[in-house]
Amino acid sequence: MNLREVIMREIRDLGPIPFSRYMWLCLYHPELGYYARNAEQFGKAGDFYTSSDVHAVFGRLLARQFDEMWRVLGCPVRIQITELGPGRGLFAQDVLDWSQKTFPDFFAATHYLLVEQSPALRAKIQDTLGRHVDAGKASVVATLSPANDVPVILFANEFVDALPVEILSDHGMLRIELRDGKLVEGWEPVPTQLREFLERYSVLPVTGERLEAPLLAQSCMAEAARTIRQGFLVAIDYGYTQREQIEGRHRGTLMTYRRHSAGVNPYEAPGEQDITAHVNFTALADAANAQGMEVQPLLTQSQFLMGIGEGNQFADAFAECRLPQERAKVALQLKHLVTPAGVGESFHVLLASRGVASEKVRHLAGLRFGKSHE
Repeated sequence: MNLREVIMREIRDLGPIPFSRYMWLCLYHPELGYYARNAEQFGKAGDFYTSSDVHAVFGRLLARQFDEMWRVLGCPVRIQITELGPGRGLFAQDVLDWSQKTFPDFFAATHYLLVEQSPALRAKIQDTLGRHVDAGKASVVATLSPANDVPVILFANEFVDALPVEILSDHGMLRIELRDGKLVEGWEPVPTQLREFLERYSVLPVTGERLEAPLLAQSCMAEAARTIRQGFLVAIDYGYTQREQIEGRHRGTLMTYRRHSAGVNPYEAPGEQDITAHVNFTALADAANAQGMEVQPLLTQSQFLMGIGEGNQFADAFAECRLPQERAKVALQLKHLVTPAGVGESFHVLLASRGVASEKVRHLAGLRFGKSHE
């Protein structure tokens, strides 16, 4: 039985399902979902790639920022880095390898926890991080839980955009029905909770328009914030603010990705293509703030990485280059991460903290690009 048949059977048994349920089945069904089938979707040979697939410098720069956060926390004997949706574990590998080489005191205090619900990806991560797992420096779990009295740096890169969303229009809330043996779209009245979400964090759809309501993303952010008794939360993704939506941007952002080609039809190949929606950072920031975290103004990835790297002129990127050709190649890869032509301006960074002096947080390198260093 393929995933389309599984979805049709569920609708026959239980009735029409909301789009969020359809999206969850497509991505996270235990056997047939996109992220459960295999671990080969990532990278240049797969369907898409993340910043960690571009060059190890992404992980190296974040390792430098994590080291600074550890020092701001007072250099605790133990600290946990928690990564949500770690893919194949490449980012964790870059952070741990570079920290061991460049920030040995921070590395000695660090345990890296990777939270991944896909069994296929957990197996791939175990393989990628074999040396660090065997040494007790990293572990892989299926669900997130609080870190008992240990300071935490919680990191999520391109995690929130893959969480299921509801789709709303002037017709109501989208649901998936079965008609004449085919999956079709239907509409039902918008629940009060979803309408209140749009009014508070987004905009109401105009005639013929579709908008996403990412309630699960907001609840996941609240849950993540609750696990941090002291430390930092860093979320990097492509997304928007409510103000940008009011200005007419980022309205209807649901996309599919397959073999590096973007599409707009989520029904084309259930379980065989990625389905994403841009992140509502206004809602995410409010969720973290509601849990008592201090949220910093939203940054672009370009601002964040430039702030981290400008202090030593991106020495982390070029440290192992021996030939001019190698430096030129790395320069192009770095350019992809920090310039508008790449992903530098389309990705944003949400940084929040708890139990850390506000003045110390504001002086973190990643928050200081273009500001006075006095």
